Amino acid sequence: MKKQKNINLAIVYIVLAVLAVIWLFPIFWILMTSLRGEGAMAVPYIIPKHFTLSNYAHLFTNDSFPFAQWFGNTFIVALFTMVISTFITVAMAYSLSRIKFKFRNRFLKLALVLNMFPGFMSMIAIYYILKAMGLDQTLTALVIVYSAGAALGFYIAKGFFDTIPYSLDESAMIDGATRAEIFFKITLPLSKPIIVYTALMAFMAPWMDFIFAKVILGDQTQKYTVAIGLFTMVSPDKINNWFMTFTAGCVLIAIPITILFIFMQKYYVEGITAGGVKG
Repeated sequence: MKKQKNINLAIVYIVLAVLAVIWLFPIFWILMTSLRGEGAMAVPYIIPKHFTLSNYAHLFTNDSFPFAQWFGNTFIVALFTMVISTFITVAMAYSLSRIKFKFRNRFLKLALVLNMFPGFMSMIAIYYILKAMGLDQTLTALVIVYSAGAALGFYIAKGFFDTIPYSLDESAMIDGATRAEIFFKITLPLSKPIIVYTALMAFMAPWMDFIFAKVILGDQTQKYTVAIGLFTMVSPDKINNWFMTFTAGCVLIAIPITILFIFMQKYYVEGITAGGVKG
């Protein structure tokens, strides 16, 4: 039995190792390509013969693709979206978790149904609404679009608030605390994991989105986000000359998300696991 257990354990480790290699290989390949100082898009080897940082420098020194401007645009949109979306989601989830009102259960079911429809189905309607308001081809429009649907992403946060004993609220009410005081002075300090999780998700959405940004921003090159900007580098007429620079950009845009997860992974895991306990 012990021998069979060891064999099964070895098979599991081998499968996990193979899956890890498959998952890490594209990341390793992009990193090595970004450091390559020779060749064009396709070469018969992975490890560069000559290492260089010129591809990274080229991102910020060329006149054709203002990568620094794109990076700044994306960071501004993601930052404002994170702040607004986190506040909306947390407030919405707290209200639905703590306040009992008429048609509450019907609203929860309706929100669940609405979440089943992908966001791009409303893309054309959203564009024309923004155009009528004079907000098309602006970064403000992106912040509005990304933040507007935040309220429907309340289910995990609501599950987290459901795990906080309601007796804390009742005790505070007996002492004369208002709903706002309970929310800001009692509930929020206990909700750091779900706030971090919500903020990370809200930050990542505009950082990685391509479809909505492309439709809303159109051909305003100076207002592009990194997703659109890097996409223009790999168009058929530019890919051979700009592919290695493109991979350098891919590495750079992964850095902020990686840093956030390294420092906040503890709260991220606690938020998503605690939020999935009750719904």
